[in-house]
Amino acid sequence: MAKRIGLNAFNMTAAGHQSSGMWRHPDSQAHRYKDLDHWLDLAKTLERGRFDALFLADVLGPYDVYGGSADTALLNGMQIPANDPFQYVSGMASVTSNLGFALTGSATFEHPYPFARRMSTLDHLTKGRVGWNVVTSYLASASRNFGTQPLGHNDRYELAEEFMTVVYKLWEQSWEEGAVVLDKERGMFVDPSKVHPIHHKGRFFDVDGFNMAEPSPQRTPTIFQAGASSRGRQFAAEHGEGLFVNVLNSNLSKIITDDIRTQAEAAGRQRDDVKIFTILTAVVADSDAEAERKYKEYQQYASPEGAMALFGGFSGVDLSQFDPNEPLEEMDTNAIQTVLNLFTKLDPTRKWTPADIANHMSIGGIEPVLVGSPETVADEIERWIDEGDLDGINLSYAVTPHDIESFVDTVVPELQKRGRVWKEYEGSTLREYVAGPGNTRLSATHPGSKVARATS
Repeated sequence: MAKRIGLNAFNMTAAGHQSSGMWRHPDSQAHRYKDLDHWLDLAKTLERGRFDALFLADVLGPYDVYGGSADTALLNGMQIPANDPFQYVSGMASVTSNLGFALTGSATFEHPYPFARRMSTLDHLTKGRVGWNVVTSYLASASRNFGTQPLGHNDRYELAEEFMTVVYKLWEQSWEEGAVVLDKERGMFVDPSKVHPIHHKGRFFDVDGFNMAEPSPQRTPTIFQAGASSRGRQFAAEHGEGLFVNVLNSNLSKIITDDIRTQAEAAGRQRDDVKIFTILTAVVADSDAEAERKYKEYQQYASPEGAMALFGGFSGVDLSQFDPNEPLEEMDTNAIQTVLNLFTKLDPTRKWTPADIANHMSIGGIEPVLVGSPETVADEIERWIDEGDLDGINLSYAVTPHDIESFVDTVVPELQKRGRVWKEYEGSTLREYVAGPGNTRLSATHPGSKVARATS
């Protein structure tokens, strides 16, 4: 039986996300990013399309590498202005019954104690439909805004490892099962003997007490991760339940997914404990020819300069300093090294110039763009899943909400007809969508479960 293809929508509570300049398109509603009704409609559309989750990206500083300032990002609305995604989830959950929500939270700039309560609260309010995309923030602009110096790449992950230990203790260890008794006769809401301070003292954090929130339906929200460097993949293989990868072709995807699954095994987990999603953008129309015309129309609104601001934010490399027509050479960065590697060494069949990168990233960002009829796009998604050893896709857009609505109305029915996308949700929590029905809690091999079994 063919593997089910998990569908997540990739978005951001900002004026622009992956496709620079597309807010100018006549069909775009990107300017409504601050309008809750816009997001309520999107959530209902995604649930109608049986999407697993809406995945919300986030950044805590502007992209100011290109040209040495944030001007280009501001001019193009490139992930700035941006609102706090956590504020949107309760509203969207109130108009849906099944759709999950994966939120980006920075282990670099959050504190684990209040963060644990915030996620527990959302897990309660959504009845177990929340996930956390763990990131280690690399933007120098964010560090300046928090009054700190940027951490080195490996130090960011050392901090993240301790952050995970603390939140696992708060979510999994500090409240025993049955701690909330609600015994009116004895006047006991919580049995104090079943609530334990974690007494954590570490290199980065000292947290003495217990989670202020009682255990939520999943206890620990479903853990997502997008680490792409060798250290990032190690972290993802140890902690991630859902992983996001950026790749330019399905052959490269297979290499990366094999490495991640092998590292998961080395960490004592099963290869399929980690579900891996690639990011794709789809431009769909009734025929391939019409879809190509639509894509060319989109290109008229795209901003290559805005794309270079996006690339600078991702890679830490200012493309304005290079000849636009000379191939970009391999180099080191303290930002997302793999983004740079994608265009300098991971694809031996092609040399990328700054102009090439700008044109490629103008629509859809780094990820590939699928252009065609519903049948053609469905064919390509199946090929990516099967050849790349993937479990699903993170679907981005060029024009919002038009592209998502077109995908839901045309491509999803085609994939359902082929038995690749479910017609009804199976399970009720986000972890069940990722790990299978009945799996509401962390697996026994997950490091969070090992923390839960440790002595308080």
